[in-house]
This record gives sequence, C-alpha cells and structure tokens, in this order.
Amino acid sequence: MKKPVHNPREVAEIVAVQALSFIAGDPEKLGLFLAETGIGPETLRTAAADPQFLVSVLDFVMRDDATVKAFASASQLHPTNIAAAREVLGDPDWERDVP
Repeated sequence: MKKPVHNPREVAEIVAVQALSFIAGDPEKLGLFLAETGIGPETLRTAAADPQFLVSVLDFVMRDDATVKAFASASQLHPTNIAAAREVLGDPDWERDVP
C-alpha cells in the first residue's frame, strides 16, 4: 500500500507527471507539446525532473478547456486541482495544501 502524500509540492509534481503521461498518450498532443517546448522525445523523461518543465506541462494542459476537462476526467481530478498544482509549482514559496 502506498503512503499518502501530504506535501503540496509533491502532490503538484505528481499531478504534472500525470498530465505529461496524458499528453504522451495522444500522439497529436505530444507532437504539439514537443514542438512548442523544443525538446525531443528522448529527453522527455529527463526534463520531467525539472519543476519548471512541469509548469510548462500544466500550462499546456490548462490553455484549452477541452484538454483540461479530458485530463481531469482521466486522472479523476477536479479542474481546480490542476490549477492549484500549477500554482504550487510556479511559486517556490507556496505553503498551503493542495486540495
């Protein structure tokens, strides 16, 4: 059984990695994301360790309502949780809990 995660930054990173997996599952979205970020598929895993890259993943998902809704549904999250994760990753001094 996995231990529950309570650290807001860790929760936000998990959401962002789930979003990256969601993007990677759709060749069209993945191609667009890679073109916009300028990284190649071979560096995707390495880039995922960078919090700023994870911010760009959530920005990509959040810029389109349909994508936000599809990711929220696939990950069983409320869209506001995705926005909260983006806020936490974008603010290094964040101290509130992510819902």
